[in-house]
Amino acid sequence: MSLLAVFCQTLNNQKLEILEFCRKNNLKIDEFIKITISSRKTNKQRRIDEMMDKLTKSDTLIVTELSRLGRSTAEVIALVNALVNSNIKVIILKQNLDISKHDMNSKIIITLFSLFAELERDLVSLRTKEALAAKKMQGVKLGKPKGALQKSKFDKDLAKIKELLEYRLSVRKIANVLGYSSHIALNTYINKRNIRDSIHVANGVT
Repeated sequence: MSLLAVFCQTLNNQKLEILEFCRKNNLKIDEFIKITISSRKTNKQRRIDEMMDKLTKSDTLIVTELSRLGRSTAEVIALVNALVNSNIKVIILKQNLDISKHDMNSKIIITLFSLFAELERDLVSLRTKEALAAKKMQGVKLGKPKGALQKSKFDKDLAKIKELLEYRLSVRKIANVLGYSSHIALNTYINKRNIRDSIHVANGVT
């Protein structure tokens, strides 16, 4: 059983706060990990994934405040739930929370967290709908233009697909050559983009 402490990379006073808490409660920290709360960084870049990998069953995580664990209420709650469900104890100093899976007070806290997260999702959804409705009333056309093609995993092999079609290989064989599991999806891609027709035009075939 180990104890991992998390603090924000730019605020070393958080580390001192955690150390003082551990001194008063006779706890020994096995490792500190610095994270960042930047909204432009991925979980890997923020070291959240690294933190999760380090923690195992019966470990304890200490953090100065809930906001250090995520960039939104929903993200924080999802992470706390994941930790608790993995039998990892979570201590949050500022909010004076000590959360563990088998504690009744913790279960109540997690339930409330989940309700708040659901409320936040509903509010975001409502604001999005209101914004879209306002744009529609202003005459702004929403969505992609009719007939617009979405990006596809086959795009990166488009040149090879055209070349193999010119050799008159079947779509099934082309899928096998390029390592795709579904020739049906590839055939749909070819038909939607009229790739056969574009090859005929390029070759002067009508």
